[in-house]
Amino acid sequence: MADTLTPVLTAGWGDERSWTLEAYRGRGGYAALDTALGMAPADIVTMVKDSGLRGRGGAGFPTGMKWGFLPPEDPEDPKPRYLVVNADESEPGTCKDTPLMMASPHTLLEGVIISSYAIKARTAFIYVRGEILHCVRRVQAAVAEAYAAGHLGTDIHGSGYDLDVVVHTGAGAYICGEETALLEGLEGRRGQPRLRPPFPAVAGLYASPTVINNVESIASVPSILEHGADWFASMGTEKSKGFGIFSLSGHVKRPGQYEAPLGVTLRTLIDLAGGIREGHELKFWTPGGSSTPILTAEHLDVPLDFEGVGEAGSMLGTRALQIFDETTCVVRAVLRWTEFYKHESCGKCTPCREGTWWLVQTLANLEKGIGSESDLDQLDDVCDNILGRSFCALGDGATSPITSSIKYFKEEYLAHLSGGGCPFDPIRSTVFADEGVLTP
Repeated sequence: MADTLTPVLTAGWGDERSWTLEAYRGRGGYAALDTALGMAPADIVTMVKDSGLRGRGGAGFPTGMKWGFLPPEDPEDPKPRYLVVNADESEPGTCKDTPLMMASPHTLLEGVIISSYAIKARTAFIYVRGEILHCVRRVQAAVAEAYAAGHLGTDIHGSGYDLDVVVHTGAGAYICGEETALLEGLEGRRGQPRLRPPFPAVAGLYASPTVINNVESIASVPSILEHGADWFASMGTEKSKGFGIFSLSGHVKRPGQYEAPLGVTLRTLIDLAGGIREGHELKFWTPGGSSTPILTAEHLDVPLDFEGVGEAGSMLGTRALQIFDETTCVVRAVLRWTEFYKHESCGKCTPCREGTWWLVQTLANLEKGIGSESDLDQLDDVCDNILGRSFCALGDGATSPITSSIKYFKEEYLAHLSGGGCPFDPIRSTVFADEGVLTP
């Protein structure tokens, strides 16, 4: 296990009162900030580029390159620059940023200060999902500690650099995980995606140049400053550098957060998690939360990096590995996810607003054993009319589990129809077992 896991972000999670400034300093906290303040901002951007750090929020876009998209400062039209941290973690199955902020909020804050200095921002926002009030309070307390210790405010560490950090609580909309909808929420409007261009790097928050990054992306920056770009790039794979937090949930013996180099396999992670629960076997899993196409046991040895998972037909996403054994009805699981996306659609664009409604109706009927085989073709048709035609990725994400589940488990959909209901229903399972159709 010691050879596989790379505890960097998670290294101090087990320390007593790990979330306090005192505990973080005991782990060498804020030393990387001193290193950064002694460098030119452009050199920090170059270091992050050289490290190969890619966004840990799902898309995997190179972080340093994203910073580099900010336009040059114009003395004739000076505009403030902003850093916005996306902590609106709400994808079903995704659960890495919240424990990071709970266990070590100062890791994030040090990353915020360094990143803000690198892009020459004087104000940073941390947008936290409103439902996780305990996390909001934890981050607010850490910000207060940082101000009191001189890590935030004016003339930080005597460098002449000033920075203010605002912790903003969202109103609970999943759509605000989309970066432009998040900006709308920050500005006090309804959370709905913006048309692009202009992109946030040019006209983001308050129409000013803005960088938006995920919690884990920003929290990874201090370790790069501390150990160097080559150290970070030495882990992971050729195109997916570094380490990441893999969140295992579902039918494993020890669900939790496992920090390992990108490219580790699910087989290895399941072994670290104690294996599938006793007497059962893996049926299907999500590599990056419910918005990524599902995979099966035949993909146990796929490298969990952006390229490997992409070649397998899915996306690495947020590394939210939801594990389902053979007792799970794939139709019911997909229906539950689709109900979530229907509920959380902001309604701005027709394909997503109307399409997710029709997906739920069709799936609900199939789960009850109502309908015909042609309904599967209808599902594919509706998904095709949503994919790539929505304002944002919510619509695309809603289609992913449906099309992939039909691809791998079409016979299970048909078994619902032939048997007049779900074969995994405990009352009906005995009848189906006698008929030899499908058993849990």
